[in-house]
Amino acid sequence: MNKGRIWPYAIGAAITLVFGFCVATIVITESSAIQESDVYMTKYQVADLNANEYIQKRIEFDKLYDVVYITQSIGGESPVISYKITTKDGKSVSNAKIKIALSRPETDKYDKDLQEPKVKDGVYSFSVEKFPKAGVWNIIAKIDIDDKERFLNIKADTRAPYSFEF
Repeated sequence: MNKGRIWPYAIGAAITLVFGFCVATIVITESSAIQESDVYMTKYQVADLNANEYIQKRIEFDKLYDVVYITQSIGGESPVISYKITTKDGKSVSNAKIKIALSRPETDKYDKDLQEPKVKDGVYSFSVEKFPKAGVWNIIAKIDIDDKERFLNIKADTRAPYSFEF
């Protein structure tokens, strides 16, 4: 074959190869499990649109109330997730509405919502079945008192008795 005729075939093969890689990238990306943001228990687009409102509500909430995550450990057979809510002067708050979302960082397969806690002296307790998988869990609480709203995001580990807010 003449060397002058090979370059059009090489260019055609390269274009076909690049197009094939583009199609493969799109197919693989669509099939992967991409998780949505759940920082505010909503899609990230809605959270982005309402970010200033969420921040303002948190500031107003924090001026009046204190929230403490008092759970010692989420490991074991029947863990209990508890929060204590008090006013700034130390009085217990028993009229808050709390909703909790439990999730794993890498998948939504085990996601669970908890509502209707047991309330005693400002301590809101949610009973949970044994966590289906050991490791780190996101515990996202939405707390409403009147028109004040606060989200409390905790990472907790079933293997260790520590947690931290994010």
